[in-house]
Amino acid sequence: MKAHDGMYIDGAWRPAAGGDVIDVLNPVDEQVVGQVPAGTALDVDNAVRAARAALPAWAATPPAERAARLAALRDGLVARSEEIAETVTAELGAPLKLSQTVHVGAPIAVAGSYADLAATYAFEEKVGNSTVYHEPIGVVAAITPWNYPLHQIVAKVAPALAAGCTVVLKPAEDTPLTAQLFAEVVHEAGVPAGVFNLVTGLGPVAGQALAEHPDVDLVSFTGSTAVGRQIAAIAGAGIKKVALELGGKSANVILPSADLARAVNVGVANVMSNSGQTCSAWTRMLVHRDRYDEAVELARTAAAKYGDRIGPLVNAKQQERVRGYIQKGVAEGARLVAGGPDAPRERGYYVSPTVFADVTPEMTIAQEEIFGPVLSILRYEDEDDALRIANGTVYGLAGAVWAGNEAEAVAFARRMETGQVDINGGRFNPLAPFGGYKQSGVGRELGSHGLAEYLQTKSLQF
Repeated sequence: MKAHDGMYIDGAWRPAAGGDVIDVLNPVDEQVVGQVPAGTALDVDNAVRAARAALPAWAATPPAERAARLAALRDGLVARSEEIAETVTAELGAPLKLSQTVHVGAPIAVAGSYADLAATYAFEEKVGNSTVYHEPIGVVAAITPWNYPLHQIVAKVAPALAAGCTVVLKPAEDTPLTAQLFAEVVHEAGVPAGVFNLVTGLGPVAGQALAEHPDVDLVSFTGSTAVGRQIAAIAGAGIKKVALELGGKSANVILPSADLARAVNVGVANVMSNSGQTCSAWTRMLVHRDRYDEAVELARTAAAKYGDRIGPLVNAKQQERVRGYIQKGVAEGARLVAGGPDAPRERGYYVSPTVFADVTPEMTIAQEEIFGPVLSILRYEDEDDALRIANGTVYGLAGAVWAGNEAEAVAFARRMETGQVDINGGRFNPLAPFGGYKQSGVGRELGSHGLAEYLQTKSLQF
């Protein structure tokens, strides 16, 4: 695609307030694939003003009409799916097949789910002698990450539009071209001017201006826990609602009765998918001591298959960060059984698929989010020990449990301090709420729970 040199504000592409630009690099070969404007506080103000002006009419639009615009948006994503997948591959470095199936396929399903929900959601209900109305919260600031550039946009924008909110989107500076394509699709779907607006730019400039803006009612942010704290503090000064989807260090708990080979192979695939750049990845594999050595060998063999199958990390900073964690793991005494810190290619931001054994719960690689293709395998003595380890981080975003029967797995999962758990390889459900306990975030995305984040409640008593 050809990058736009302006911002999408009030239904049109408009010149940026400043002249600075951001180079977008292809992580595979480190070449520039596009340039976008670096938004300023003035660009943000123009976008928020447009969103505020459009809010009354969009909030009053019947849910069926909002549903129709979302259905048109979904159809537009389908029609341009190949172009979008190629764009994701160009700026994120994901293999094209992954871009087609996950980076584009999943958000199409999510957009469709909100087209359905907008038409069926109970925006009004009777409670005793009261009528309760669920009304749009107002202007939404959507600040999205680079690791799933389209999915995270759709997961915020679609429920906001379904709720009757207006939106200003600030995408990650590493992957803004996908966001520009999304804006084109929104325009083609007939979404009224000002209802959706796009400002590209850097987080400390455009992102901060958006979170601080007095006419923003909700800030929905996905990213690191460290930045999430800053967003929450900024929003708190204005008593804004926040929805935060932050970091994770999810446990993949393999109980003794499980099909070990399947659990390990699926677990390794989960960590290596998207080059490990997934907040919900099961980066800690917990195995009973009696089956530990077998699991390590299975993981080593499985990881070797991903050497040429995963893409690079998004940029040089991320590459160095992940390599630093691998070096830290070695220094703290973990046993390297696959991969390592050395870059596998001279060009591109690649990191080798890496597996550590003999990892103990207090090690850095077992506590901190690495955000790369790095798996830590920990041993446990019994179920209580496994639960202690699984719950023993500041995070609680996702996880997995494997057992010989479902009831055993469910009983363990119910004790885990985490927002989403896959049982024996459970499939992704775009209607299930996604979000975390503890420092993994506040609020939920996807399905009716995700829609509820963008609503406020009013009751009338009779």
